[in-house]
Formats: sequence, structure tokens, C-alpha cells
Amino acid sequence: MKKWIPALVAAVMAAWVLAQFRPRPEPGFRLREFAQLPVLMNGRFQPFDSVARNSLLQIRTKQTVPVQHDGARHTFSAIEWLLEVMMQPEAADERPIFRVDNVELLSLLQLPEGRKYYTFAELRPSYDEINRQALRIEKIESAQRTAFERALMKLFNAVSLYQRLKVTLKPPASDDFAAEIAEYERVIPGGVAAVRARQAGKEFDETVFNRLLELMSGYDAMARFALPLVIPPAHGRAGDHDWQTLGAALMGAVHQTEWPPAIKWYARMVSGWRANKPEVFNSALAEYQQWLGEHYPRQVFKVQWEYRFNVFQPFYRALVIYILALVLALISLLTFALLPGFAETLRRSAFWLVALAVGIHTIGLIFRMALEGRPPVTNLYSSAVFIGWAAALLGLLLERFYRVGIGLIVASVVGFTTLVIAHHLSLGGDTMEMLRAVLDTNFWLATHVVTITLGYSAMFVAGLLAILFIILGVFTPLLNQPLGAVASPAGSANADPNRPSIGSVFTNMVYGIICFATLFSFTGTVLGGIWADQSWGRFWGWDPKENGALLIVIWCALILHARWAGLVRERGLMNLAIFGNVVTSFSWFGVNMLGIGLHSYGFMDAAFKWLVLFVASQLAFIALGLLPLRYWRSFQNAPQTAASADQPMATRPAEP
Repeated sequence: MKKWIPALVAAVMAAWVLAQFRPRPEPGFRLREFAQLPVLMNGRFQPFDSVARNSLLQIRTKQTVPVQHDGARHTFSAIEWLLEVMMQPEAADERPIFRVDNVELLSLLQLPEGRKYYTFAELRPSYDEINRQALRIEKIESAQRTAFERALMKLFNAVSLYQRLKVTLKPPASDDFAAEIAEYERVIPGGVAAVRARQAGKEFDETVFNRLLELMSGYDAMARFALPLVIPPAHGRAGDHDWQTLGAALMGAVHQTEWPPAIKWYARMVSGWRANKPEVFNSALAEYQQWLGEHYPRQVFKVQWEYRFNVFQPFYRALVIYILALVLALISLLTFALLPGFAETLRRSAFWLVALAVGIHTIGLIFRMALEGRPPVTNLYSSAVFIGWAAALLGLLLERFYRVGIGLIVASVVGFTTLVIAHHLSLGGDTMEMLRAVLDTNFWLATHVVTITLGYSAMFVAGLLAILFIILGVFTPLLNQPLGAVASPAGSANADPNRPSIGSVFTNMVYGIICFATLFSFTGTVLGGIWADQSWGRFWGWDPKENGALLIVIWCALILHARWAGLVRERGLMNLAIFGNVVTSFSWFGVNMLGIGLHSYGFMDAAFKWLVLFVASQLAFIALGLLPLRYWRSFQNAPQTAASADQPMATRPAEP
């Protein structure tokens, strides 16, 4: 039975992942089909589902909204929330979605404390003050803003996004939009004639004239403020500039003999939603879907697959599996001496889980690449996803060579951590938005960016292995155990005493990975210089990002030379590898926050705080690694091993 437990654990988690795709009945409004309608936003075609998820993440930092209905608590999905915002904004205004944590900001807006989320209705009386403060703060450099000013700008951006979404599919004062559109179509001929007569100084029908202006004033607000472009051209032209906001299409309708047909379908959907008539909503939706399939099959195909990607949520599911694998791997490593058979079963279960998580992680990467038509790394978000994938894959390969659970811990920790970082980076908006012009080259994104990111991954893996070496060495006797004591289910009694110790296995792994990191970091830096020469006419300009990349190369070279020359011993190598985490994190994130250079992405308050904490934690591990060997539990009762641990590594015997 023990032999089947690992496969059974992996099968249960795989079933959990696949369960997201099981068909579910959808009585009433066909929300899933509406979620797959294409819109043009952030320079790319995407489904309404992506607009909903990305917008709600920016406003609420979550993809769901709690709702009280008939005394019971329910949860709105992102697309349900967006439909309410666009079609029934008076109800959406009462949903607590705006997160406000800053005490000074709460006081300014006169909001009650003790809550995280507030409604638009509660913020509306203070909107003029929010605007006034935002105009003042916009003149201040991002890095110089106080916590209050950063919180206010975040709220200002969230409120602005919300208000722009509200006028996507209907003007503010409209109740029955389909009837209003029919009236607008009837009023246009007489209204245009009245406008021309008035301009010519002739008599005109003031009633028709005023009604036309009244209707067009609402559509003008939609044209100026609505964000997604939802109306495709009538004849299937696929150019990005041909799509319009609904307001712009209505404003242009006075000059056209043929309206874009999507106008009336959207109007019927809005009226059906507001009147709680699913049959009206679903009928208009089905007609629009059929028309889109005939005129815009490429866009429909793309957004449908992006919708499936959103439902799959591969990185979230991989993150959960990495956590479970980490728990099993840690228990396995800590119980092998007392319960070797049980520990080996847990280790194998963790291996299968990490393999499953890496597989899901890989599918997610390939999915994103296909949707974007780009290599895997295009921005900070995708770099976090890719670094986690590469590090987890490297940890899995290490576990195939050294079956002690160390590689599994590395894979799960780095995989989990980087996906958490990626999630927080996704709060800034669309993670697949159009690239800046200078980055719009798949060749260099696939060579320089991928290569140097692999160097980042290797450095983090080496640093994490070094941290594990120090933790296990100080607090456990494991480093002094021969490799077979962990790898053998029979326990240390059956282990070959001539086999290398776990400590020496750590040393071999860290050394090999640093060699790997040196190669990829150096190659990636050179390729970056060539790209810079082609883009900006100079190979090297001492830009902060360029300096950060060079620092990694220099630090890798320093570690290797110190090892080859015998200047550091086993623990010295580990401490240098841990400081490599500091260097790499500075190159990856730190230089982006300096506010200068061609690669600066702006100061990020939350990221800066976590970066400082991360650096402090690495320095703490280095301090722990500098403790004398008499304080290391792994070497307290093994003087011969302790002596070898302090022996210069250049004179250590070769290991098999």
C-alpha cells in the first residue's frame, strides 16, 4: 500500500485541478458566455472576464465580492460584479469593494475605522477632496510620497477605474437602454434637421432638438470616459483602431446610415439584466455571439482560450500544491531517523506533488506565451513566474540525483514564494498588456531576458540551499549523516558509511548551481549589451539595471575564485551564496525602484518594504552561519567531521 500512496496523493490533487473544467449548469443569465465576449483594452483583445478580474484585483485586491442577499451571505464572481457595475451601477455603488487601510486617509474622508472595505456611496461625498489631493500629489516624485499620499493615489486610481467601468455599456441616467436606443434612432433624423436649421437661423423643433442633445450628452460622457472598446466595426475589419467605445459609436451614429449591430445587442442585454429577464439577455447574447463568430473568428478564438486560462488559474493551483509538497518534504526530512519507511513515503509523495506542480506551472507558462505571442518573460510579473518555474524544475532535477528531500524543499519554497510575488505584482493591472516599443522584439526577449532570468533562478536556488545547510547544521544533526541515512528507507543502520555526508552533498549542489548561474548571468549580460547597442546605439551605459546584472556576474566570479583558491571553506561558500540572494534581489527589484535609468519601473511601496525585510533575513542567516562550529548541532559530536568542515575546500578529497 505504501508504494501506491504517493501516486494516490498526486491523483487527488490532479483531480482537484481538473474539477475546474467540469461542466456546470447555468440557469438564468449566461454569465460564462458573456464573460467570453471580446473587447479591446490595454492594447490587446481580451475577454470581459479578464477585464473583470484585473479591475477587481486593482480595486479590491481580490477576485470576488461578498454580497448580502435576503439575510444570507453570498459571493459575487468577478464577472457578476462587472456586469452589475456596467448594467446596474446604482446597486454596485453599495458593494464594499474599495480597500482603505491608512488611518490618516480614513480621517480625511470621515470614514468609520475598523473596516477594510468601503462602498462607492460612502466615498462619493469626499470625491472632490480625493481629486484635489490627487492633483497635488501627482506633482510629487513617487519615491518621495508619504504613506498617506501613496494610499490616496491608490484610492484615486481605483475610484477612477470604477467610474470609467460604470459608463461602459450604458449612460448614467438610462433605465431601459434598449428603449432609449430605439428612441434615439427615431429622434436622429428630426434632431439633425433641427440642428442644421438652428445653425442656419431658421425655425426648428425645439422639443426634438433638446431631446437629441439630452441623449447625446449621456453618450458623450460614455465616449470620453469609458475604458474598454466594446463595439466592433460592422463589416468585420480587424484593425485595432476600428473598435470603439459604445459611447463613441452612438455619437458617430448621427452621421451613419448603418449602425454597428453590436450597439443594439448590448442595449438589449443591459435592459434584460436591469429588468431581471434572462431570456432577453440570453437571446441578445446568442445573436451577438453568432455574429462575432462569423465576422471576428480570430478574436473570438483568442479570448475564449484566455477565458479558459483564467478559469484554470494554473499559477494559483501550482502555488497550493507547492505548499502541500513543502509540508510533506519537511516532515520527511525531519522524521527519517525515527520513521525511515514513513519518511520515504512522504518524500516520494512530495516528489510526485512537485512534479505535478511543475507540470501545471509549465502549462501556465506555455498558455501565457501562446496568448501573448511572446517569450515567457516580458515584465516583472512574468519574470517572477518564470524564475519560480526554472527554480522548481532545477530543484526537481536535484532530487533525482540526491534523493534526500532537499531538492523538493528548494523547488516548493522558491515555486511558492515567486508565485506569491507574482500575485502581488498582478494587483497593478493587466499582466499581458502591450509591450513598450523598445521591448517589442521577440528575439531579444527570448535570448537576453530568458537567459539572464535563468541566472536569477540559479542564484536563488543556490542561496536557498545554503540557507537550508545552515539551518540543518545549527539545529539538527543531519549534515553529519551519510547520504544513505536519508535516501535508504531502511534507515541509517543500512546506510553505507563511505558515502558522502549530507553536508558535502549540499556543497556539491551549491557549487554546481553557482557555476550554472555564472554562465547564464554572464551570457545574458553580454546579450543585453548587444540589444542595447541595437536599440540605443551603445553597448554599455552604466544604467542601474546594467550595473545590477554586472554585480551578479562579479559576485558569482568572486564565489568561484574564493573556492578554487581555498579562501573559503564549506560554511564560507554557503554564506557567500546567501549574500548572492541579496545581490540578485537588488538587480531584479531594487534597481527598478531607484527612479532613474532606462529600466526604472517606479517606486513601489509594498515591494520596497518586502525587499528590505528579505535583505534583513538574508543577513540574519549569514550571521547564523558565522557561529563557531561548537554551536552547530551537526558537528558537536563529530570532531572529525567538524575538522573537515573547516578544512579549505580546495584540499578536500573528490566526492563521487
